Amino acid sequence: MFKHILMPTDGSEHSERAIERGVELAKLCGAKVTGIHVMPDYRLMIAYEGAFDPAMYESVEEEARARAASFLAFVQKTAASAGVPCETVVATNDHPYDAIVNTANERGCDLIVMTFRYRRGLVSLIMGSEATRVLHRASIPVLMFRALMSADHPDKAPPRWADQSRSKAESSDVSRRT
Repeated sequence: MFKHILMPTDGSEHSERAIERGVELAKLCGAKVTGIHVMPDYRLMIAYEGAFDPAMYESVEEEARARAASFLAFVQKTAASAGVPCETVVATNDHPYDAIVNTANERGCDLIVMTFRYRRGLVSLIMGSEATRVLHRASIPVLMFRALMSADHPDKAPPRWADQSRSKAESSDVSRRT
């Protein structure tokens, strides 16, 4: 079915769960995987701030590459433990979705597996989602795993309809008993 799966990672726990599921799928299909982490172009960011210090750029770049290596090490470790062939890529682009789609095309991937974080309200309108942008720009299938929120997350509130149906069920139980 799938021969080459691209798996973007930002190092988050949600991303790691998607990578684990993607590696399971790759093993079932006999596919290889490529992990990718996209770093921003710090030269542009530092130059935009007005003062370009080469030493500062090198230190920021070094730190970002070390972080990327640790994120991609998880992909390699997960793939190796499942016996799935794995490559990794560190890309530099101010738009991660562009780098993800370009890498998928350049490497001949036939599926992208990534996580999707749901944002509520105005935040979703302003920030959007890298996963949504990948989904709209990719010419290959994109499998998204929705990030699960912890029970104490501020956005984790039961839907209003759940409260209403629960109170109706409780009142019907009370009326049955009496």
